[in-house]
Amino acid sequence: MSILKKPTIWLTIILLGTMLFEKANAQNINNADSTKKQLDKLMASKNPTDRQLLVGRLKALAASGIENNMSIAGSYYFMIKNAKASDSVFTAEIQKFPKGLEARIRTQQAISRIKSLPEMEKAYYSFVKSFPPENYPKLPFGEDRLPYDRLRSGLAIGYAKEKNVAKASYYASLLDADFWKVRSYGDIAEAFYASGDLANATLYQQKAVESAKPYAEGEMGNSITAGFAIRGYPGACDIYAKMLYEQKKYSEALKYIETAILSTVASRTDFNYTYGRILTALNRYQQAFDRMEAVVKSGEANNEMSELFKFLYIKIKGSDTGLDTYEADIRKGVADNMRKRLTKSILNEPAANFTLTDLQGNRISLSDLKGKVVILDFWATWCVPCKASFPAMQMAVNKYKNDPDVKFLFIHTWERSATAIADARTYIDSMKYNFQVLMDMKDPETKANKVVDSYKVSSIPTKFVIDGNGNIRFRLTGFDGSNEAAVDEISMMVDIVNAKK
Repeated sequence: MSILKKPTIWLTIILLGTMLFEKANAQNINNADSTKKQLDKLMASKNPTDRQLLVGRLKALAASGIENNMSIAGSYYFMIKNAKASDSVFTAEIQKFPKGLEARIRTQQAISRIKSLPEMEKAYYSFVKSFPPENYPKLPFGEDRLPYDRLRSGLAIGYAKEKNVAKASYYASLLDADFWKVRSYGDIAEAFYASGDLANATLYQQKAVESAKPYAEGEMGNSITAGFAIRGYPGACDIYAKMLYEQKKYSEALKYIETAILSTVASRTDFNYTYGRILTALNRYQQAFDRMEAVVKSGEANNEMSELFKFLYIKIKGSDTGLDTYEADIRKGVADNMRKRLTKSILNEPAANFTLTDLQGNRISLSDLKGKVVILDFWATWCVPCKASFPAMQMAVNKYKNDPDVKFLFIHTWERSATAIADARTYIDSMKYNFQVLMDMKDPETKANKVVDSYKVSSIPTKFVIDGNGNIRFRLTGFDGSNEAAVDEISMMVDIVNAKK
């Protein structure tokens, strides 16, 4: 199992805010802030009159012919899920301002999709020539340099995977967006680690930690932009601690995992497991046992965590006497707590009907599955946490494969390429997942993914458990990284729904 994990559920929100911040500040930050506050207030209102005012205000901004106003209008149309209007405004903005900020972003995005490193490298230099960085005002944390850094980090990652240290290091040295370095350096470290180069992986993970530290310690303020580095700091410390642990630098690793834990408000199972392993390596068995006991009692322990807990139990108690009974009591407590939590969170809302085509060309309608418990899983090939949850989902599918009254549907949505169907098929086949995948493609006219919108999904992965009467009973967002806990949770949801028949 890879030691590299980082939270990504909040990334889309941060990026959207950063992009808007960049575009607004590059021209007139005070006016942009005032406009955004007005739009935010209208967008948050449930008054139909305010909704009409919002639409009218966006139309006026879009028609103003002013680049900053058009950027704001396009971004807010996107946020209110009017993809057609958003695309229209941004297209008009690019035509009017071919060297403007939106044109620069779209050009960078197109280059990022190039598969060949030499071709991407050539396109990068052409991009810098067409959009010289010095032509755009420098913002406090380097937000305006983000399009360049995405390409630089992409090249560094690609060359790190190919074990071309010189080129990877060169493009890493060009990184300029300070707040983004925790992500860029971390991704470069991951690429080196995957290629077997632990030394360079450790070097760049250390850079990721050091770049985020001033933000985490409050030296850089608490803006949306600074928040990206602040949120990335605990995960960066955890990964660095794991790399140090792998090199048997246990005392140094301990310092960083303790920093990660102290920098996080909520307890994280993965951090506690790292802490338990390091404490064990330092022969601090009682502390390690206390930490792992908390992990097991949380109900989020995977097999590796459970094995460490058993090892520590024997170390502390002197034998495995009583271990089976102790574990059984813990499992009962976990199950009882989970049932209480799920019972409190149960829903009873009509599920939107839909008809979609799967990868084999079959048309599937939710209404045809009446009488069955249906688990919907909204995902995309570009979504890292979606794919991280799939081993657990395969375990759940396997568990219910002989139960005709339980049905899993994996709905691919929010596609980012013109080859989404082929991309989904290639990924599912390559991983050998036994999933029925349905494609919720963008409507050619409205540019909206209708099914995901009908379920009011704001981030993926998002799962729904629907009862035999077509009502949503549970909604799950994100993935915490524990396969066993995820399967247990889905199983209990199915049990609760079946019990209410």
